[in-house]
Amino acid sequence: MKNRRVTSGQVAERAGVSRTAVSFVLNGLDTNKVSDATRRRVLAVAAELGYVPNAAARALVSGKTATIGLVVSQADHIRVDAFVPQTLHSLARICGAFGYRLLVETSDTGQPTYEYDQLVDAKQIDGLIVLNPDPADARLRRLIDDGYPLVMIGGHSHPSASAVWVDSVAAMDTATTHLINHGHDRIAFIHYRHIPHHSIGGRFGGYRQALSRAGIPFDGTLVRSGDYSADSGYGGMRSLLDSGQEFSAVVAGNDTIAMGAMAAIVEAGRHVPGDIAVVGFDDIPLARYAVPSLTTVRLPAADMAASCGEMIIELITKGTLRENKRVFQADLVVRGSCGTQPISGRFDE
Repeated sequence: MKNRRVTSGQVAERAGVSRTAVSFVLNGLDTNKVSDATRRRVLAVAAELGYVPNAAARALVSGKTATIGLVVSQADHIRVDAFVPQTLHSLARICGAFGYRLLVETSDTGQPTYEYDQLVDAKQIDGLIVLNPDPADARLRRLIDDGYPLVMIGGHSHPSASAVWVDSVAAMDTATTHLINHGHDRIAFIHYRHIPHHSIGGRFGGYRQALSRAGIPFDGTLVRSGDYSADSGYGGMRSLLDSGQEFSAVVAGNDTIAMGAMAAIVEAGRHVPGDIAVVGFDDIPLARYAVPSLTTVRLPAADMAASCGEMIIELITKGTLRENKRVFQADLVVRGSCGTQPISGRFDE
């Protein structure tokens, strides 16, 4: 015999609350009418009983889908950027804890207008998260102007944008300065994407800022572009080595780029860090297990994603945010690949 579907009435009875309270919680309605303690109790009992909401009925009652969309602006990021899976895992957990599903869409163009149309205009979702937004994306700016529930992982210049991010300029400045302070004045840079050499923002901007402050002339012949992947880091380093340019260190736009660069250095018969010091960015889980272990900038990926998830749910349920911009700290983690002693007593194997 088939097990009977658990009803919201059974959840209410077990939780010791009214069916109205259960409806508010499970349908994602105005949470100001239900205390946080009651909401947590209802969600815990619903999970214990195996309550599965009827999506169609729920949408009819509440006008909500209980679904949050996540747009990854470049489809390849999921395949090659190890930062993305950490973000997805944390977002899925926080959404699930509040009774929401996470629907992931990717764009092959870097301009995900079609994905916005499918998710937003077709009313498939209640709110949207965009990972690595493009500041020039006009459709994204219109969504912000229209007040649609939207939070971005990555900074954005729109004054009304809701976002979580790290000050990448300051973080990469710190990483580059660490190398400069240990005697390096010919420092190469392999970015995770194509970027004009005149750019003054982001990780590339932090690299240039550190060079300028130290009085080291910027040399565009020491810069290569990548595409987030270890393969592009390998290719970028091969290009640098084949160019005949002298350099004693390289800063990579992310850790996967750095690991590809290290492989190319070793394949060329060079030594890391004896011949070329290497610094990455992100501190992905594999960074500490590289040989040698990778010096890198640690991004709090899980905390950033969880904060983003809480923000989008607050926007959906309350229509406003107490704080619409959250900036996280990134720390330099000194390991074996840069060939220096730890600074400020910090060392992480």
